[in-house]
Amino acid sequence: MKVYFTFEPRPDLRDPLVDEFPEVEFTFHSRPDKGHLRETDVLVTYGEDLNDESIEIAKNLKWIFVVSAGIEKMPHQAIHNRGILVSNVRGIHKKPMAESILAHILSIKRALPFIYENQSKGVWNKKAQLSELNGSTALIIGPGAIGAEIGRLLQAFEVYTIGCNRSGDDAPFMNETHKIENLMSILPKAEIVISMLPSTPETKHLLTYEHFKQMSKDTIFLNFGRGDVVATDLLIRILEEKLIRHAVLDVFEIEPLQADSKLWKFDNVTVSPHFSSHSSRYVERSLDIFKPSLRKWLNGDENLDNKLDILRGY
Repeated sequence: MKVYFTFEPRPDLRDPLVDEFPEVEFTFHSRPDKGHLRETDVLVTYGEDLNDESIEIAKNLKWIFVVSAGIEKMPHQAIHNRGILVSNVRGIHKKPMAESILAHILSIKRALPFIYENQSKGVWNKKAQLSELNGSTALIIGPGAIGAEIGRLLQAFEVYTIGCNRSGDDAPFMNETHKIENLMSILPKAEIVISMLPSTPETKHLLTYEHFKQMSKDTIFLNFGRGDVVATDLLIRILEEKLIRHAVLDVFEIEPLQADSKLWKFDNVTVSPHFSSHSSRYVERSLDIFKPSLRKWLNGDENLDNKLDILRGY
């Protein structure tokens, strides 16, 4: 059994993995190598380094473990045609991302950018727009593993949480849950709107101008799912017209965000370089998911955690 990592974990994470599975031949490389791909049975990758040619070369490949929640940049059709099993690290991001989202919300509510700016100027100024998180209502569009963790933390601040998903079935740490088709009628209820939606044909440009018109002018909108849930030109229009109080964007339709984008210029937007999930414990947590799955695989069990439908995108 040959397992190929297209990245190199730290020695303190790599060595215990190798020791735990002496029956496996591991290769660690900083990028896909054609020679190694030809002999690989299991591929561990961030996903963005694969293309149709990679899949064609990897004749023995049967399972791809993606060290990422998003798989939109992978060669979906080629993988599907080969019948290669794909699983990922869904849920791994919930702790750092939930903390990032909470930090941004509190920063805006408690005027931290205003404080930092005045400190840099040596100015004593109390004329800030301060509000409380306590007692507010948050709408989480796509309350999966990450959304549930966001809900848990928000509820600790006595925030009323509303979830919106495809089924309308109850979701953890949501006070109520609705079908996404009813989104228009729910938006006016929330002062905080958080999109955690993946990138799929159904979610692309899901949020329209009419959706933002339904939001209160005091709404904080946060997109931490995927950037194409709302068109960039539309976001610029919304911010120019000040339909909402503030937008926090960790994801964008095109990344990196172009240097000449208007989004850099607005005072009612926070631009984050798609790193809210980053943590010194990221690879450690990834391997905590990979190891039990690898043990199952070696025992002939393909019922792995976090299996994906590659064509659906999740």
